[in-house]
Amino acid sequence: MTDSTAPGRIAFLGGFLPRLCGIATFTHDLCEAVAEAAPASQCFAGAVNDRLDAYEYPERVRFELDERDVDSYRRAADYLNFNKVDVLCVQHEFGIYGGPAGSHLLALLKEVRMPVVTTLHTVLRDPNPAQFKVMEELARRSDRLVVMAQKGAEILHETYGIPGAKVDLIPHGIPDLPFVDSSFFKAELGVEGRMVLLTFGLLGPGKGIETVIEALPAIVRRHPNVVYLVLGATHPHLVARDGESYRLGLERLAEARGVKEHVIFYNRFVSLEDLKEFIGATDIYLTPYLNEAQITSGTLAYVFGAGKAVVSTPYWHAQELLADGRGILVPFRDPQAIAAGVCAYLDDPELLQRTRETAYQMGRGMIWPSVAQRYLGSFRQAGADRKVAPRKAFAHWTLASRPYDLPPLRLDHLVRMSDGTGMFQHAIFNVPNFHEGYCTDDNARALILCILLDELGGRPPEELLDRQATSYLAFLCAALNQETNRFRNFMTHGRHWLEEAGSEDSHARALWALGTCAGRSRNIGHRRLASQLFERGLPAVEGFSSPRAWAFTLLGIHEFLGRHPGHPQMLSACSSLTERLVTLWKACATPDWPWFEPIASYDNARLCQALLLGGQRMPHPEALDVGLQSLRWLASLQRTQAGHFRPIGSNGFYARDGARADFDQQPVEAQAMVSACLEAFRATRDDAWSHEAKRAFEWFLGRNDLEVPLYDSSSGGCSDGLHHDRVSENQGAESTLAFHLSLAEMTFAEHPIAHPLRFS
Repeated sequence: MTDSTAPGRIAFLGGFLPRLCGIATFTHDLCEAVAEAAPASQCFAGAVNDRLDAYEYPERVRFELDERDVDSYRRAADYLNFNKVDVLCVQHEFGIYGGPAGSHLLALLKEVRMPVVTTLHTVLRDPNPAQFKVMEELARRSDRLVVMAQKGAEILHETYGIPGAKVDLIPHGIPDLPFVDSSFFKAELGVEGRMVLLTFGLLGPGKGIETVIEALPAIVRRHPNVVYLVLGATHPHLVARDGESYRLGLERLAEARGVKEHVIFYNRFVSLEDLKEFIGATDIYLTPYLNEAQITSGTLAYVFGAGKAVVSTPYWHAQELLADGRGILVPFRDPQAIAAGVCAYLDDPELLQRTRETAYQMGRGMIWPSVAQRYLGSFRQAGADRKVAPRKAFAHWTLASRPYDLPPLRLDHLVRMSDGTGMFQHAIFNVPNFHEGYCTDDNARALILCILLDELGGRPPEELLDRQATSYLAFLCAALNQETNRFRNFMTHGRHWLEEAGSEDSHARALWALGTCAGRSRNIGHRRLASQLFERGLPAVEGFSSPRAWAFTLLGIHEFLGRHPGHPQMLSACSSLTERLVTLWKACATPDWPWFEPIASYDNARLCQALLLGGQRMPHPEALDVGLQSLRWLASLQRTQAGHFRPIGSNGFYARDGARADFDQQPVEAQAMVSACLEAFRATRDDAWSHEAKRAFEWFLGRNDLEVPLYDSSSGGCSDGLHHDRVSENQGAESTLAFHLSLAEMTFAEHPIAHPLRFS
């Protein structure tokens, strides 16, 4: 049956064949099914790429996105708008889009003008903060949401507050396979005369195949003619990281359990035609997944709809599909239960046949022509909803109306300033100064930058960032004095430390970087090492007297808590240090001098930023207010009558009742102001703070006292400071990192949902 009332232009977004993943297969199959059901419509797809070398896509794919390049999402939105698409159907899975929790997708959804129908392939009941915020914003920017199980609709309502009226329940589509006797296909696979168990899909540790292999000895003792087929390539991301070690481990387990002759591995991604033969030859399908929170399984839908008996662990999709005797559910990680379930069918051929017939009849509502019609209904409803209640303009949690484009990222100078040991701290013009060696402060800043850039995606390539981050983290590891658990700061070019313990501030900057790495790095080895170093170095801060060391440590703790929100040691330290800063403020602040100390010196805005974060995460009643008051005063102090940013100069700073120093102006002051003002913006949604952040950032680009840029766009370096008559000609690590960290944070400001530590 075809549909003549369908939208004229329908675009589908997700992975797409020949990319090897379940979402790619689903997007392809859905697009083709809708195109067949609505031949008058123009159906095409946008493909999300997970690698630099392009796939050979079919003509159905009209545009491509680089998963990690946020700008490609904006270009895709422009393409969709320009081509007057009537409805966009998005396939959503957190792992296929760039940014934390796939937040890059929001850059596209923010710009498109057509109705959006989003299919949720994962619905998390216990999301982390980043996932929760992405799902909230995704729902807000979608006209309809599609789930494939009733449990998904329940979670959307209970966890995210999404009304059921906005949600459509449409099952996972399946090919229309005939109901045939399994012996018909067994000869083709060389397993004639045997009872065939099957698991298929991309292989990975979460599939529970080990549990089935552990169950096989008990099954084979009662039914020696059983063979277990494991069909599917190892997940490409797993292969890239670990090679085929997982598959080889399964093969060794089968040999160790004495069932090697009863297990056949097919290490390939099969075509639909090949898959039909494997499903046809199957007697019992096994899904021994290890995680309950799986809301949909395409492989389960395929085999169940083809009329096969299923033994499965009780993940959410299986609970619904196999209820009322339509299959057998067994506990997670329980080989004995799997053996009992399989033998229940093999011992009772009549039960096996009845289960098959019941599954096949129910599967008729899941075949692609039926599913396509239901999607077309959802598309029409999305269009009707938009006409009845036109979507209001979304509040942009972004920097408002920038008068310039952010400069492109260029890391040439940072790479030039680094070697296998770490980052050199000083430069002569744009040449590294070997004589001055390295310092912990700059390697800590550099590690934070690598992690931010990796989250932003795009360029530079992740291999470069991972290599640089490894060097900077290794430097911090070497900096920790194993006897005192204090970080040293200065190292010569010959790798000799110049002190047993660095300053309190340098120790705390190391903690800040390590907390960021532990909380946000995608490299599990980096996270584990950073966590160990962080926990070893944290106790020393208890004896520190430097307010900036308290603030830097707090920034690191907040980053750490982004991944470990209930960590008791971190929560205790967070509360204690927040209270110290508030107490310091109360002891010093007056109406004319609302500050923490009798002098405003260096990295001033970090004190405010630490309290802004603490006021949002911790239940401290005064932290947020103190952070805003102090930052408001600091912003007014560092704003000229002409309207540009003028940081407190390092040549004397600004003592109460004294004259403030206007020079030498340091890049770290502009960077600290950018960070703190963006945090104030996220806490208050007051656009005035985004303007203050922009004002501070423009200082790098020439909106300053001399109207001369400090950032060198030709090299990616930044001058060391602004003097009263000139710009410093040297481009050291601290200044260059200050610019690039500011640029990264300004880029994040356009996508606040991407940051895992936002407490709105």
